[in-house]
Parts: sequence; C-alpha cells; structure tokens
Amino acid sequence: MTTVEIDKDSGFCPGVVTAIRKAEEELEKSGRLYCLGDIVHNSNEVERLKKKGLVTITHDDLRRLRNVKVLLRAHGEPPETYRTARDNGIEIIDATCPVVLKLQKRIKKSYGSDNHPQIVIYGKTGHAEVNGLVGQTDGKAIVVESSGDVDKIDFSKDIVLYSQTTKSREGLNAIEEAIRRRNPKGIFECHDTICRQVANRMPRISKFAASHELVLFVSGKKSSNGKILFDECSNANPNAKLIYSEDDIKKEWLENVASIGICGATSTPRWLMANVKQRVEQLLDK
Repeated sequence: MTTVEIDKDSGFCPGVVTAIRKAEEELEKSGRLYCLGDIVHNSNEVERLKKKGLVTITHDDLRRLRNVKVLLRAHGEPPETYRTARDNGIEIIDATCPVVLKLQKRIKKSYGSDNHPQIVIYGKTGHAEVNGLVGQTDGKAIVVESSGDVDKIDFSKDIVLYSQTTKSREGLNAIEEAIRRRNPKGIFECHDTICRQVANRMPRISKFAASHELVLFVSGKKSSNGKILFDECSNANPNAKLIYSEDDIKKEWLENVASIGICGATSTPRWLMANVKQRVEQLLDK
C-alpha cells in the first residue's frame, strides 16, 4: 500500500495569506479589484481569483487608471507607485509583506546615511520585490544575481549588502565572500535579510523529501522561492519531480513506490497540493 503525504509546512507564507485575504474581502464587497502584478507567482491561484473578479494590471495600466481600488501584493512596490496612485485618485489596498516593508525602510535609511554607501542587493533582476527595494535608492542600488556580478561594484567606496527576502543563505554567503576577496577599501556590511519563514523551510523540506521515495514538488513557473526549494528537494531526493498542477503527473512515476511526498513553494496554495494528492490516489487505484 502506497502512502501519500502532503508536507504540513508547505504552502503560502503569511505575507501571501494576508494579500489573498485582503483581495477576497474586497471582492466579496465589490466583486471587482485591480491587482498590480500577479498576486502570487502561481497561475492556478491567479486564475481562481480572476474568476472572483480580480483583474491583474501592469504599471502602464496603473498610470491610465483613475479613481479605482488597487491591491499591492506582498512583494512590495517602489515609492513611484504610491505617487502615481495619489496623482490618479487611486485607493491603495496595501498588502506589502511586513518583512519586505521592514527591509525597504532599512535600505532607504542606509541609502540616505551621511557616507552615502553603495547599496548592493542580492536578488533577481526585475523581480517585483527587488524593483521595490531598488526604488528606495532612487534606482541607484546595484543588483547582483551571483558572485560573478560583483564586478559591477566600486570597491573604493563603502558597500552595504542586503538580500531579497526569498533568496538562500548559501547564495548570500557566496556573494559576501566574493566581495571580501576583492578587499573593499571602505566599510563593508553584509545584512542577512532573508525571511526566516523561507530560510526555515529549507531544512524542513529537505528532511521531508528524504523521508519519501518519490517527491512531487508543486510550484508556479515564476516562483523564485519555488526554484530554491525544489533544488533543496532534489539534493535530498534525486527522485523529486517539479510539477505545476495535477495534470503533470505521469503514472509511471508512481510504479513500485511505497511512499510519495507532496510539497511546494511559499506561493503554492494548499488546495492545489490537495488536488495533486487526489490525482495520485486516483492513479494508484487504476
């Protein structure tokens, strides 16, 4: 008899839970709400909320809209977004994650300090959260995705390094070491600003993956956190499969397997993992 288990620690992080709750509360009242960008990096959840009346818009759309309500998702936004909203009579429903908001304030304070250090952000270029962080520095922050990007930095100046909240500690360590090897002439500070919710999931998901013969990791294609956690799963269990929904499951994966674990990213809804479990059990019964 094959056992099928959903990881109890997987699913939405608190920031995403709050954003979706705020969206659903407004949709229940008015039946329509604009959201600046995908509310979460999971197309299945985006589609579910779209059916309730959530309309995903771009920054260009925001500049054209007038006198409407717009939700800002957990990733956060740069100051320019708030200015546009004020100018256009737009009511903001702010669902910026408290962890991201705190990081924005820290970066803004560092950037405005007397020694005017270079702000370096370890993160994914163009990612919504990173755009919001760079916005705190009038667009001057340097974004590095790997240790190979440190050549962008002027090592004759003071340097303050921060991390996108959903990056890995190992990645941040590699950036820090690459900067130190270049012997900065000024002051160098490295701040671990990785969300503890994300960081703590890595050892837990590794243990979960190792405890099963087959792991089905459910994640949206756009999820940075999903890529990191899936790599963690794969390192712990080579028989880990990345899927986007129950439709991706192949019956041959389930053959001669005694235990199957289902887990996902901080942007993966629990209902989607439940759908995957249901499909697995249906295939096992055939």
